[in-house]
Amino acid sequence: MRSYRQLFHTPEFTPLFLASSANVLAQTISGLALGTLVFRATASPLLSAVSMFGPSLAQMLGATFLLSGADRLRPRSALTGISLVFAAATAVLALPALPLWVIFAVILGQGLVASLGGGVRWGLVNEILSKDGFMLGRSVFNMMSGIAQIVGYATGGLLVAVLSPRLSLLLSAALYVVAAAVLRLGLTPRPPRAQGRPSVAATWRSNALLWSSRPRRHVYLALWIPNGLVVGCESLYVSYAPGAAGTLFACAALGMFVGDVTVGRLVPPRLRPHLGIPLLVLLALPYLFFALRPTLPWAAVAAAVASVGFGASLVQQERLMALTPDELSGHALGLHGSGMLTMQGVSAALAGSVAQLTSPATAMTVMAVVSLAVTLALTVASLRHAEEGGLVVLGRR
Repeated sequence: MRSYRQLFHTPEFTPLFLASSANVLAQTISGLALGTLVFRATASPLLSAVSMFGPSLAQMLGATFLLSGADRLRPRSALTGISLVFAAATAVLALPALPLWVIFAVILGQGLVASLGGGVRWGLVNEILSKDGFMLGRSVFNMMSGIAQIVGYATGGLLVAVLSPRLSLLLSAALYVVAAAVLRLGLTPRPPRAQGRPSVAATWRSNALLWSSRPRRHVYLALWIPNGLVVGCESLYVSYAPGAAGTLFACAALGMFVGDVTVGRLVPPRLRPHLGIPLLVLLALPYLFFALRPTLPWAAVAAAVASVGFGASLVQQERLMALTPDELSGHALGLHGSGMLTMQGVSAALAGSVAQLTSPATAMTVMAVVSLAVTLALTVASLRHAEEGGLVVLGRR
């Protein structure tokens, strides 16, 4: 499967794509609105960053206790229910005079639910598409995410400025309801991919099996850590440019879109495995420029160029699927998503803490340096194991 036309003619792909688009729009608008609301109330870069990326911190808890449901629940029912839960939680966040601890409790609950949703969604994509169509399909979802984030951050920035953060949150809740309706009406009632009931024990067994393979461990680490540290840089956009954070987020999303189009559609399959290291370096390198405290136009260019490097995740996800049994595909992708988002949440908290003690620009520079160091360390470890016949962590043999 090498064309977008074939992809969208595949049954169930289009409604899943449209519902996911609505979900990303809702997450983008609500994240910017909530981050702005918290920053206005507290003037804290740390709390603002954690409010935007806080749900990610709960992802690993969900992966530890709930992820077996990714392959053991009916996909249509699970995805519809998750969208409705997010709609209700976002509407709660829009309530006036909500105590800060309640906001973060709701954020924690969203993260737990999201850890299950990613596994169900990507497992269903893997089930709907043929093996040779997974990379193209995943790249289309990533491109959609980039476009939706551009639109979402631009729209969210306008709504926050013209209306209010709370009205933006209510709009996001409505988008989640739309996504739930599209999923319920557009997907067929497929059975679970794996037998048995979801349980903590089943989750632990599958996690242990996936983690027991050294090649899979390397892929997971490459997926989680370097990009998570760079998202820590992004979490400081609100405190770096309080009046123009939406512009920085939109430019970063544009760069991600370009990277996904290039890796998923334009680069020949034989060359893709060699792009992992250069793309991860590109992901962090432009953020070193923030040491000079660039003005908004230059900061926007740096954010866009850096985000092209997120295309590395497509190479790594393709390798992960090649290393994983079909009956664990949803669990494996859910573990990837949960670990990645957890690292993003941890990095947002770390970046916010550094910014609290220094400045947002300094914190961005520090996170970029650490990301480059981790990429180098993973590459050296992979090359060391290559002689033993293992897979190179970033997708090369």
